[in-house]
Amino acid sequence: MEIERKYLIDQIPVNLNDYTCLLIEQGYLNTAPVVRVRRQNDDFYLTYKSGGLMAREEYNLPLNAEAYSHLIQKADGIIIRKRRYLIPLTKKLTIELDVFEGAYEGLILAEVEFESVEDADAFTPPEWFGEDVTYSTKYHNSTLSKGNGIQQASPL
Repeated sequence: MEIERKYLIDQIPVNLNDYTCLLIEQGYLNTAPVVRVRRQNDDFYLTYKSGGLMAREEYNLPLNAEAYSHLIQKADGIIIRKRRYLIPLTKKLTIELDVFEGAYEGLILAEVEFESVEDADAFTPPEWFGEDVTYSTKYHNSTLSKGNGIQQASPL
């Protein structure tokens, strides 16, 4: 089960280079239900996600580079590219700060994953977080892959 809150970010922390950065490329084979392929640095995955907003089922299966290369060519729509910075927030919580590139350059989203819906509901975001878009499908990567017309922010 994936339980996460998602926020728009207007201004990113200045010390991003102090954190682990993952280079992510992902494409969608289907969006209802979500079936995606992802390259994350040198790791490759096929992911299934059920419907839902803050809480939904998620299953990741490992792929090899050859299988990923084959499947990404079958993806519909825009291939999502982003840099994900892993920023520790507490002993249990990590901010996944996604700085988009390519078609969505300038878009910055933060996600925080939780162990329970109660923990997610009780979460108070850091001051630098912007609008809470947890309950908007507009900012799901699967929706972005369709080119939904989100206005990108000014490039960083």
